[in-house]
Amino acid sequence: MGKVYGVVLIGCGHIGQEHIENIYYRENVRIVGVVDFVPERAELFSRKYSCGQVVLHDTDYHEMIKRDDVDIVIIATYVKTHLEILRDCLEAGKHVLCEKPIASSLEEGEEFYKLVKASKQKVLIAHILRHNASYIKTAELIHDGVIGDIRLMRMVQNHHIMNRDRYASLLDDCSPIVDCGVHYIDVVHWFSGCEIVSVSGMGAIVNKENVPEGGFDYGLIAMRLSNGGMAYYEAGWTNSTSSENIKEFVGTKGRIRLILRDYRKDHKEEGDLLEVYNDETKEYSFINIKAQYKDMYAQLQTLIDMIENDTEGFPTIESAFKAFCIAMEADRKIRRGLYLTLESDPIYE
Repeated sequence: MGKVYGVVLIGCGHIGQEHIENIYYRENVRIVGVVDFVPERAELFSRKYSCGQVVLHDTDYHEMIKRDDVDIVIIATYVKTHLEILRDCLEAGKHVLCEKPIASSLEEGEEFYKLVKASKQKVLIAHILRHNASYIKTAELIHDGVIGDIRLMRMVQNHHIMNRDRYASLLDDCSPIVDCGVHYIDVVHWFSGCEIVSVSGMGAIVNKENVPEGGFDYGLIAMRLSNGGMAYYEAGWTNSTSSENIKEFVGTKGRIRLILRDYRKDHKEEGDLLEVYNDETKEYSFINIKAQYKDMYAQLQTLIDMIENDTEGFPTIESAFKAFCIAMEADRKIRRGLYLTLESDPIYE
């Protein structure tokens, strides 16, 4: 067997659990420690994912990341802490898998990007859809020309809030457009191979009690592509919206719909469904894919490949940073109301 990588997880919340549940029992991974500002949560993770070994736990990561038996640090904390923790990890000589978004402002995001580019250590941003078999297959079909040139990408991911405290904390950290939007902006680049040449957006407050000052709990961003096509992404975390997931990619020769297993009406045991429509033959074809929605181990393996073979990563830091900047620009426009009003549109003059 090859090298066993010592891993420290910082952040024992929802996404931290997604990470550790999928990696703690792997042969090439050893969980050295877990860190969370809530002592009881760190202690629970330490006991639950020990795999018969001693797993350290603490509320402060600084001493943990200095250990010689730690190779990789997973940053699964709130966005506002990412830059500081990344800087400390790189100074300690550790490789990093960092949750998205990379930072809470464009300025911090730029500093994050520069730190990664200047470091000898490997850093992968957790764009988990890049490691999802259904998305990988969809990208393959599009790149093979199955639906022709991409003209429209429709992407919707709304959450019906049942855990108010969790989502209130997320909204205090960043908007849905940024938190989840970076994934789908990255998907636009990945699937289409096009640049996003313009972005606009609108937001709304559906449940005011959940939303911090100046924020919003529902938003929609529209993107114009360099080939003349467009994409949009809709996201809301509200008490009132229905839970909805739409992923449809439309080209000059047809379209592909990605229907996740949980949103299938039947045959859920077959996994996700790709519905492919061929406009030339007017026929449909269907592909079942047993994909793991958040394949955290595949993602960690990508980082390990970066370490062992000096590969760029998937996505590259350039792609992740570009998606972040576009999401932040859309968020800025929504918060400041920077959209064209009908009264100022030349068509009405």
